[in-house]
Amino acid sequence: MVSPAPVVLIGATVNGKANYAAVGAFGVVCQAPLFYISLKNTHFTTEGIKETGFFSVNIPCTRMVRETDYCGRVSGRKTDKSDLFRSFYDGAGNAPMISDAPLNYLCKVVQSVCVRDFTAFFGEIIAAYADEECFPGGKIDPAKADPIFLMGTGYYALGRPIGKIFQEGDPARFLSL
Repeated sequence: MVSPAPVVLIGATVNGKANYAAVGAFGVVCQAPLFYISLKNTHFTTEGIKETGFFSVNIPCTRMVRETDYCGRVSGRKTDKSDLFRSFYDGAGNAPMISDAPLNYLCKVVQSVCVRDFTAFFGEIIAAYADEECFPGGKIDPAKADPIFLMGTGYYALGRPIGKIFQEGDPARFLSL
């Protein structure tokens, strides 16, 4: 990793249910309201995006690190993750968003590109939701959004480590709580 990247939870409806996948390959495409995400072709979430043409980008806060890591470790093909979060939908598209995430974006796929065994989806943002506390004075305060960053083998908050990749969401530890 050459720089920190935000960790996002990608939401998709798969077989009529909400599913979420943790993704580090996410970003802004251009000055238009477009995001890109990249998912393995074998991911359950990839199937849902291809099926519906929509995905959500949910920016989790640091208190969600265990659930976020869990979503990166456990396949929706084998584990129903639909009740992991309180989901909501916008009538403009068929992708679940996470109520507890401070920032949510609903995206409509405008293009996709297969690169080796991954698909990069380019999505136009058609709806956005935010926790009002993250916008004091009408401008985003990143400290209030408290996003999770990925760098190397760790998760970080703004300036402090908060967990280890593929450790915090260990299914045995997570389910025993």
